[in-house]
Amino acid sequence: MPNNLEGKVAIVTGAGRGVGRGVAKLMAEEGAKVVVVDPGVNVDGSGFDQSIAEVVAGEIRDGGGTAVACAESVATMSGGEQIVQTAIDNFGRLDIVVCCAGILRDRMVFNMTEQEWDDVIAVHLKGTFTVVKHACILFRQQRSGRIVTFTSESGLIGNSGQANYGAAKSGIAGMTKVLAKDMGRYGVTANAIAPRATTRMIGSIPDAAAEIRARGGVASLSGSDTPESNIRNLDPEGIAPFVCYLASDYAGNINGQTFLVYGDTVSLVSQPRPERAIWNETGHWEMDELSERARNYLTAGIVNPAPASS
Repeated sequence: MPNNLEGKVAIVTGAGRGVGRGVAKLMAEEGAKVVVVDPGVNVDGSGFDQSIAEVVAGEIRDGGGTAVACAESVATMSGGEQIVQTAIDNFGRLDIVVCCAGILRDRMVFNMTEQEWDDVIAVHLKGTFTVVKHACILFRQQRSGRIVTFTSESGLIGNSGQANYGAAKSGIAGMTKVLAKDMGRYGVTANAIAPRATTRMIGSIPDAAAEIRARGGVASLSGSDTPESNIRNLDPEGIAPFVCYLASDYAGNINGQTFLVYGDTVSLVSQPRPERAIWNETGHWEMDELSERARNYLTAGIVNPAPASS
């Protein structure tokens, strides 16, 4: 049913292409006024093209919606503040923040440079904080708000060649749980989505890296292996409906959760919890006893996701 977000004002970062573009356009169709945030950079974060955000904002307006473009970078505190200010200056309020902005600098950890690490962390992890922090000042005052962040299976289960990206996405998942507890008392919710979709970022993964990941045999969050070729055929606009649900009044009590979203499937991801435990009555382990108990019970049956090659 349309107009589920009528009267709401939303910020969507990374909205010039891919998942963010789909979110921004559907939110506008659902009645929200949208700040389309995208500096128009390349997949690796280089370049600048202000027209990318303008095009999407124009498409929304041509379709009868309301939107403004913003080319600020999420990677700085001043940029995050200006993004939030853009919503206030144009629409007088802010209700929803969706953090889709991201770049890739994939490389095996032993070859990764400090700059490649810093740039990815700055856009994903810090870039979520810069916008959310300034939004939460307003949300706390008005005692309402919706935050939707984007984590990744790379951060939740690990992907070869993505130490920087995986660390950032794992950090976002953890930060989202903290946001839920910090802001829940003020009527604000924060939830994370791990998407599978065909985007420029997926397309930029070298075939060699995809092959390494396939050989690694790491199970997907859904419990089955999902070939990278299948991920390359998923419509990025398919993520948008569930984002809009989390941003709506229907999801007012959904807080601190992570969801895997792709194609026609939405899964609630289980929270980390202790699964097995060993203990003794002395309160102190001797190495021989610990090794035996750990080997025979605690770590029994655990599969190495990347066993040493012969």
